[in-house]
Order: sequence, then C-alpha cells, then structure tokens
Amino acid sequence: MTDPISAATADPALTNMAHSQMPLTHLLGLEILGGDAAGVRARCSWAPERCTSNGILHGGFLMAMADSVGAMAAVFNLPEGAGTSTIESKTNFFRAVTEGDLAITATPVHVGRTTIVVQTDITRPDGKLVTRTTQTQAVLAPR
Repeated sequence: MTDPISAATADPALTNMAHSQMPLTHLLGLEILGGDAAGVRARCSWAPERCTSNGILHGGFLMAMADSVGAMAAVFNLPEGAGTSTIESKTNFFRAVTEGDLAITATPVHVGRTTIVVQTDITRPDGKLVTRTTQTQAVLAPR
C-alpha cells in the first residue's frame, strides 16, 4: 500500500513561495502540497543528517517545520500588505520518527486583528501523531 503523503504532488508555486520567503525551508527540504486561508498541507522527510542519536529525527527540525508551515497558514489570513512574525510557540512531542515522509497540517484556530493562532500537527506515515504545535503569529501592519 502506498503512503498517501509520499504519493502526493507538491505545489511548485507554493513550495517556491515558502522557499523564497523562508530560505531555511529550502535547506530543510519542506514541500508545500496545498494551502489557503483554511490551512496549509505540507511534507518533510526523515534523513540521517536531520537526526539526533539513534537515527531519531531532531526535535528542532520538527519545530522548524511546524513553525514554517504555521506561518504560511497565517500569511493566507493576513490583511493586504500586512506581515507576520511568530511571537509564541509551544510543541508537544508524542513519538519518535526513524523513517519516512511526514505530513504537516496547519490550521488557523483564531484569526484576529492583531494575532493569528495556528495549530500544526505532524504525523508519521502510519498516521500516528508525532507533534502538535500551537503558535501565535503577530499581525504586523504594512510599512
């Protein structure tokens, strides 16, 4: 049986948007599968150079993925010309990752005038939840 996240096609325009606005996402191999104001779907992959001991995917890598995809979800909800910046982020780690492609899903839970709160889940190919991140993004007025 094919893993659905591995079989999904990345959206080149959205992936390029992520890579140009957040160059770290290019270095880390983030692929955006789709996105709009309702949320963003993305993929990242286990690789040995992204690990801590025993071939376990590094928590900092997972947090960087969640922060980046969550920020994209916020961007889709910004007023014209506004920017955003993470002002708070909390991640719960539930299980280790030792192989495969991971699904990342970011969903806005509050879109306000001054802040946007996003929940981002990362799941393994077996569908089990790896991390849940809740972050608050500031809405930055146009300059």
